[in-house]
Amino acid sequence: MSLYKTITVNSTTKVLIWKIEESYDALFKEITLTDRSLARVNKMKSELHQRGFLSVRHLLAAEGYTDHDLYYDENGKPHLTNGKHISITHSFIFSAIIISDIEVGIDVEKKREKIIKIAHKFTEIDEYQKLNYKDVIIRKLTIVWCAKESLYKSFNRVGLTFLNHIYVEDFSLYYNQTTANVNFEDKEEEYDVWFLEFEGFTCAYALLNERKKND
Repeated sequence: MSLYKTITVNSTTKVLIWKIEESYDALFKEITLTDRSLARVNKMKSELHQRGFLSVRHLLAAEGYTDHDLYYDENGKPHLTNGKHISITHSFIFSAIIISDIEVGIDVEKKREKIIKIAHKFTEIDEYQKLNYKDVIIRKLTIVWCAKESLYKSFNRVGLTFLNHIYVEDFSLYYNQTTANVNFEDKEEEYDVWFLEFEGFTCAYALLNERKKND
């Protein structure tokens, strides 16, 4: 088992992170896949992608689920058959899931310098260019990307864009928490966002703020 970290967000929400250290064969032999999932795995050209896919099934197993409990809607959003909300991510050697009674999203990304070059595509870059150190810029931009990806997965509407429809409140790297909102067409939602950094990677997860939704 390579369960790297478990985070209890609240009484009905949990995050699980897996460090992918096992071989494909080791991951494969300990789980049972649906025919559809098996076909997906066999079509993947990258073994790292395959191992990421399989590691997510191990995370499900850690919470008492199997691959048969997971399904995807027409937009590709994952769901659990018992009605709980789930979001899934994997990047290189890490994968993660978040399970909750309310809408959630999660993303893991490797911190890389190239994010500075693409920042203008997903956020207003001017405020980050004022920061003194390149490392800080990379860290903050990666968190913003992860936060927006988390909201994108949760909100899940065709036409939604990071730059025009998702806003992340500025935050301190020392506080590890912020808020964000989506404003798209006839719908607006606010989320609470948490983030953490580990081994050159960033994870952000978002939880729909139901109090704001009901105000």
